[in-house]
Amino acid sequence: MSENEPLISLKSITKSYGEGEAKTYALKGVDLEIHEGEFVAIMGASGSGKSTAMNIIGCLDVPSSGKYLFKGIDVGELNRNQKAVLRRNYLGFIFQGFNLLGRTTALENVELPLVYRGIEVKKRIDMANDALVKVGLSAVAHHTPAELSGGQQQRVAIARAIATNPLVILADEPTGNLDSVRSKEVMELLASFNKTQKITIIMVTHEEDMDAYAKRTIIFRDGLIIKDARRGEE
Repeated sequence: MSENEPLISLKSITKSYGEGEAKTYALKGVDLEIHEGEFVAIMGASGSGKSTAMNIIGCLDVPSSGKYLFKGIDVGELNRNQKAVLRRNYLGFIFQGFNLLGRTTALENVELPLVYRGIEVKKRIDMANDALVKVGLSAVAHHTPAELSGGQQQRVAIARAIATNPLVILADEPTGNLDSVRSKEVMELLASFNKTQKITIIMVTHEEDMDAYAKRTIIFRDGLIIKDARRGEE
């Protein structure tokens, strides 16, 4: 991958469902490039295609046609195990619903992706603790999700996403279940990781005030990108 080559490249990506007259398109030929270190907000109404595009970038779905390149590699040519390795080694995920395991501690939740990587116990505990320190939650490492506020749970989810030192964080409505104060805390955390650690952040959101934290906004409508603007260019 050359210095100027995009980290992520979608080329004429389509995604369709059904057959014949019942066939519908979630994506209708999307071209998109995202470079390392960007903070991108993806916006659009429900059904616009934004979440489908996010799922394809995260290797959680496959396009019907077109090419998806990650670091210059054609993801469509990877087998299931190779895609799993890509997700495990390069991507971190943050979801609106937190997706924490209810009967395990914050520390154990953050450890989970490190377990999948096969990292030995002592090292992964150290890495998980370090991630909790970065999100300001070392004091509640041994609390279960039920003992944490919504904002704390989302910060645990962020710690889990950064514990593996990912190249990219994919955040799907990360503030959707939070009040305005907690939303601001979460967005400031994400912005700080983007700025200090150069983690590329791709965030789906419908909240315009959250979009203000991104350096670039992409708007989907009816399966197509209708706007792609960097901060200060609108």
